[in-house]
Amino acid sequence: MLAVIKTGGKQYLVRQGDVLKVEKISEKSKKNIIFNEVLLLVDEVKKTSQVGNPFLKNVKVKAEFLEEGKGKKILGAKYKPKVRYYRKINHRQSYTKVKITEILETK
Repeated sequence: MLAVIKTGGKQYLVRQGDVLKVEKISEKSKKNIIFNEVLLLVDEVKKTSQVGNPFLKNVKVKAEFLEEGKGKKILGAKYKPKVRYYRKINHRQSYTKVKITEILETK
């Protein structure tokens, strides 16, 4: 089964067993994470698909928390000529690494 989930303002195509880095999740219980915002579900065995409007109500994706961390450093700069203005900008995006354990479809 395939599913498209939405988390952190981004959409991810997931299968059971996938490991992905998503925007940092600030939940209290980080052992099991449930994604309720499922946009699309494709069953490859039955050759069927369901499209949400905007989300599917009867589908949930369970994931297991693996780790938290920060991504690569992104450097930026601001510069204005003739006024001696120069500013360096640094950014490291926080992420949560999760493993998709199962895709549940309830009737």
